Amino acid sequence: MKRFEKRLIVTPDDLDALQHVNNVRYLEWVQEISREHWNILSENQWDTSYYWVVRSHHIEYFRAAQLGDELLLTTFVPDVTGPLSRRIVEISRAHGGVLLARCETQWCLIDAMSNRACRIPEPIQRCFE
Repeated sequence: MKRFEKRLIVTPDDLDALQHVNNVRYLEWVQEISREHWNILSENQWDTSYYWVVRSHHIEYFRAAQLGDELLLTTFVPDVTGPLSRRIVEISRAHGGVLLARCETQWCLIDAMSNRACRIPEPIQRCFE
């Protein structure tokens, strides 16, 4: 599994009324790192033929992130089946490695010509290994 990591600092715009990172912001980070990882793996070679859509997100929150925290986002795709891939995103404190949240997202590959789900081609499957 090819892992991808990204660091970021929690800013005031990330916070909710309780001064913790807003739940919606976690989801935005999940989608951002997923897109960045895909762009690196694919080198844009399949962008005209396929696109990904989310089928489901499941996020577990363990601890709150707060203003100024440096976070480490890590993502990987442990498996693919038919048109579906399962992507994991873990969000931890960069220093100390405390896991703050974990998201499991199921993505579906769509054929750009038909706009229908399609089996993930072997070359795309291999790029996740």
